[in-house]
Amino acid sequence: MQRLLLAPLAIIAISTISSTALNAHDNAKYSKDLGIKIETLVQSTKQWDGDLLPHYPTSNAEITVLKITIPAGVTLPLHTHPVISAGVILQGKLQLSLQDGTTRLFNQGAALIETVNTVHTGKSLGPKDAVVLVFYAGSKHLPMTVQVNAKAL
Repeated sequence: MQRLLLAPLAIIAISTISSTALNAHDNAKYSKDLGIKIETLVQSTKQWDGDLLPHYPTSNAEITVLKITIPAGVTLPLHTHPVISAGVILQGKLQLSLQDGTTRLFNQGAALIETVNTVHTGKSLGPKDAVVLVFYAGSKHLPMTVQVNAKAL
């Protein structure tokens, strides 16, 4: 009797998995037929400094997208991000630095996953202004950026 009950469940499970795979294939073919190109710029469980991303807060999510222009030669004040964010350098060069001296350079077209709750700074190296498109995945009551008083460190 148990085998009779399990057989229909197995058939349903297999058909669901098969139809999901077919739908994904059909969507990819449909997108290709329309000339849509999808390119993954960055995907990781780690921040640009190599540390793992933290767990999301338990409150409602809030997504914010900002286009930030940093004039050539400008160094940002020390700051942290209490929320997960990722960005794409649309123009220029941005050098990010941690307090321990760890530094990474991101050129136009580069995508990055920002550090969370880690004090750092950034500098627009020029000659063009750095323009960064940043996607913040936080929650309504958390700030996206917190300036850090260098004297307090």
